[in-house]
Amino acid sequence: MKDNGEQERKEIREAILAGERVLQSLNKADEALRSAKSWGLFDMFGGGLLSTFVKHSRLDRARGYIEDAKQNMKAFKEELADVDQVLDLSVSVGEFLTFADFFFDSFFVDWMVQSKIDMAKRQMQEAIGKVTKILASLREMERDT
Repeated sequence: MKDNGEQERKEIREAILAGERVLQSLNKADEALRSAKSWGLFDMFGGGLLSTFVKHSRLDRARGYIEDAKQNMKAFKEELADVDQVLDLSVSVGEFLTFADFFFDSFFVDWMVQSKIDMAKRQMQEAIGKVTKILASLREMERDT
């Protein structure tokens, strides 16, 4: 039978692994948003239909990574509960005016999409910061057990 310290270390380790999966998904989403932002800037200044398509492709990729992160966050929350920690975090990427961006390919629409990308990037950075902080705390707990 395992002693309490050994069980506690196991629970902390499981929480760390779950948090690392969340962080990996968030970082991939952030990278996709960074790429979308670059393509969005190009699109704003005359990139045309191809840049609009690539930008939205990157946004779709970011949405997929965010969905992965949400699933991973569920597991992370459960693991954190096992070590008496709480995760207060939500991440989403809103609609990016896809139809309008393709149909009304104008500076104004491109600027609106770019603003939404910037907001999503800020949320992503905030989420990455929170998860990183929780992981640091868990690693400290692991060292102390």
